[in-house]
Amino acid sequence: MPAERIQRLPSAILLKTLELRETRLPAEKRLTREDLKRLCHEKPTLPQGITPFDILVKTRDRQESISRDEMFGFVNGIVSGAVSTEQTAAWLGFVRLNGLTQRETVNLTLAMAASGEILDFDYLGNVADKHSSGGVGDKTTLVVAPLVAACDVNVGKMSGKGLGHTGGTIDKLESIPGISMQLDAQHFRNQLETIGIVISGQSHDLAPADGILYSLRDKTATIDSIPLIAASIMSKKIASGANTLVLDVKVGKGAFMKTLEEAQELSRIMVDIGKAVGIHCIAEISDMNQPLGNAVGNALELKEAIDTLKGNGPDDFKEHCIETAAEIVLLAGKAATHEEARLLVEQQLGEDGRALQKFGEMIAAQGGDPNVLIDPDQLMPPARYQHAVVANAEGYLSSMDPEMVGKTSMTLGAGRPTKDAPVEDYAAGIMVSHKIGDRIHEGDVIFTIHTNDETRIADAEQALHNALSFSDEPVSPYPLRYDVIR
Repeated sequence: MPAERIQRLPSAILLKTLELRETRLPAEKRLTREDLKRLCHEKPTLPQGITPFDILVKTRDRQESISRDEMFGFVNGIVSGAVSTEQTAAWLGFVRLNGLTQRETVNLTLAMAASGEILDFDYLGNVADKHSSGGVGDKTTLVVAPLVAACDVNVGKMSGKGLGHTGGTIDKLESIPGISMQLDAQHFRNQLETIGIVISGQSHDLAPADGILYSLRDKTATIDSIPLIAASIMSKKIASGANTLVLDVKVGKGAFMKTLEEAQELSRIMVDIGKAVGIHCIAEISDMNQPLGNAVGNALELKEAIDTLKGNGPDDFKEHCIETAAEIVLLAGKAATHEEARLLVEQQLGEDGRALQKFGEMIAAQGGDPNVLIDPDQLMPPARYQHAVVANAEGYLSSMDPEMVGKTSMTLGAGRPTKDAPVEDYAAGIMVSHKIGDRIHEGDVIFTIHTNDETRIADAEQALHNALSFSDEPVSPYPLRYDVIR
């Protein structure tokens, strides 16, 4: 996703006028998962007399809203090919420039969800999920999922692979020898029913419209459209069957949302979409102006997550995980107050805690070796080369560019050059020894580079030096969390 700030354009006045008109329209029927399953089977087309060209004109001129029937027909046409690639690309451009109303965004999301299989786990009671909008060192799912499952809340999560400077949950778990992260729907369902926790790669049968649209957004410079981001995320969450959801929206230099206002706008739209289909949903807006925790890189992050489940781990990461897990437990009705939920979550940590046990059960159920929790270095050997990067200046650490740190980890072998390419080196990455606000002396170790390719160290060291800034005056640390949208 481009780093530039999301644009605010004059067409906002037209959009507000449309939204005002929509408030005068009768409320639309709330669609259940059963409704979406039916619509998936029926594959409705555009209403008689309406063509894809008409939808483009409505989105370009913003004189009329796109109705629910029109949106479902248009999205199904994108999947079937009735709407051409050129028309779809043009429509994405108009959405990027002119936006969609809240009602249109909700209907786009529902139509994308209904373009493929709709999973339904309501018969299990609460089934929780969390989603992060992406960050550096963000291994939160690896701790939060077992913590929540240990509190007797089912966790069924479909996660993605890393691309670019942000790592993917699937890549981190695939550091474990033998583990399978591509589960079919039956395995996913059986594991959720049996042990109450499952994390799998995204099914190709879920929200196929999103795959088409995302690919085109990447090619047409429309990735940074808030309605399109919201629809992409929430269509998959609706299709994957969870009824309790916490969205972790990152904001800052290493996030896709660069300002708090943008993060709040995206969060409100996604929470409204979730509520529209009966999902208990909140969004927490958390900081990404520096890496979360200390570890950046697949096996390194998994080891840090294991250490955190044992009750240790970096303070910032541990606190973020406890707070996020407590929000899910509270939403799921397992506690009456946030304080009660937090206490319940904290009780699951430790060498003999239920959270570590749940993580081991999940690993074993998916073909991995749970002994990785006992001796991580034995099953995930450290990189051959570990090189300290020391400070060449004095002062207070005022800035650490997380995007630069993430990209450097990728060049060391921790990333994948394309979505379908394999991770080069699961052991590669970076350990971060200091946080913004720390007093630094020349010669202090700021980073430790981990790689199995010695030739990559020099360039990585220079890049990491370039990621840092220092101040002569004390610097206040960033907050972990800025806001919660409920």
